[in-house]
Amino acid sequence: MSAERQTAPQEGRQCRTLLEVQGLTVRFGGLVAVADLDLRVEEGEIFALVGPNGAGKTTVLNCISGFVRPSSGSIRLAGQDLLALGAERRAALGIGRTFQNGQLFSSMTVLENLLVGRHSRLRAGLFQSLLPIGPARREEAAARQRAREILTWLGLESYADRLVATLPAGLQKLIGVARALAGEPRLLLLDEPAAGVPLREVAALADQLRRWKAELGLTLLLIEHNMEVVQAVAQRICVLNYGRKLAEGEPATVLREPAVLEAYLGREEEIDAREEWEVSDHAAG
Repeated sequence: MSAERQTAPQEGRQCRTLLEVQGLTVRFGGLVAVADLDLRVEEGEIFALVGPNGAGKTTVLNCISGFVRPSSGSIRLAGQDLLALGAERRAALGIGRTFQNGQLFSSMTVLENLLVGRHSRLRAGLFQSLLPIGPARREEAAARQRAREILTWLGLESYADRLVATLPAGLQKLIGVARALAGEPRLLLLDEPAAGVPLREVAALADQLRRWKAELGLTLLLIEHNMEVVQAVAQRICVLNYGRKLAEGEPATVLREPAVLEAYLGREEEIDAREEWEVSDHAAG
């Protein structure tokens, strides 16, 4: 896949806030899923949201991507207010999203799924582009070429014409990433990319995340329970518990804070955070 459209962040350049969340609160009836959350993600950063199950992490991603409307607060992408915009418009502005369960169209081919992900970039719209007429048809051909470039870049070109339903879950997860990349995002939201990944392949996944950032100039905001991945790739993390921010900062520091250990382990014992979090993750799974 060609990466000329974007360049990787340069060392030593001045940081620029790409995503800014202020006072985000989400209520579902009497349940407060997220409470007064402030969050900043810098351009070119890999930022991780971590926390116990039910902490509100996926709700935060749903608010950013436009699938859930917050009760209060603000969300800005490169300074632009997103609250009045739907999910499709946010995708067109550069927010890509993957889902823990994939949410692919299983009866469609891999290539067709990428074309769905690409439609936010089509001036004619997805269905108009399928009509056999001049400009729309040319745009559809260009979209197919770009989709095939993405598949090649990810090593998935041999699966382009395969039905998604015939492919294993791990491969479908990567196809979900390919579909998100088809929209040429600036900010890629990843919901548990390491879920279901065998332990022997975790290091390779971390390498892939760093590659996506470096070669495409992406900013990554990920939810992840696997602390090996988090500590390998994230510059900063935010720990949520019951919808509230417990701590934020560099992983090596945050994962040893007493409040964080208490939230995950039920005790304030000074331990090796990496080993204990892995044990906690496997026990929960």
